[in-house]
Amino acid sequence: MLKQFKSTSLADQVFDRLENDIIQGVYQKGEILTELKLVEQLGVSRTPIREALRRLEQERLIEDAGKGSRVLGITEGDLWDIMTIRERVEGVAAYYATVNMTPEGLKELTHLVDLQEFYFEKKDAERLRQVDDQFHDIICYLSKRTVIMDTLIPLHRKTRRYRRIAMDDWARATKTKGEHYEIYKAIASGNADLAAELTAQHITNAKIHMMEGLNNG
Repeated sequence: MLKQFKSTSLADQVFDRLENDIIQGVYQKGEILTELKLVEQLGVSRTPIREALRRLEQERLIEDAGKGSRVLGITEGDLWDIMTIRERVEGVAAYYATVNMTPEGLKELTHLVDLQEFYFEKKDAERLRQVDDQFHDIICYLSKRTVIMDTLIPLHRKTRRYRRIAMDDWARATKTKGEHYEIYKAIASGNADLAAELTAQHITNAKIHMMEGLNNG
């Protein structure tokens, strides 16, 4: 049940919850969601649920099914397109994050790299996944480019389920840690072109791994 949220943010909270549950597979592709069902599950009124469903339809995670909303989820084609966009844009984010870096921003990024090493040594895949999310998001924020942030942050959320699977593959998790560290070094040294190149290659590697995982699944 959702509770103790401010009324002004309740619709956002419901949207975030439903979006995450759809992406993580809690609601399966083809499942029908109704306002009444969600009212009972989440313990909130119809108004924030109606708003959340409207936004989820705009995000093409659900579609109108007459007496409810049909879950579309993320298809293999969607994942390919998302990762292809990330290949093109995420390197640009790293470029601008390097150019616009501040001491405070570099301190945050360094902290994440240190956390990654800490959780890697503990073989804590769940915490590594969380740090992976934060690493990519913070580079977007540090770019200080609004269009880049608005483009990439929602795509990061949509690939969360597949990044979780990647972090459960310890060979890929090991490579991810190394790739992140090389990106960090390029950013910290002020080499924007190298940071962009390494980030784009990192996303390409992640894309290949994700698609192979789907095809072998």
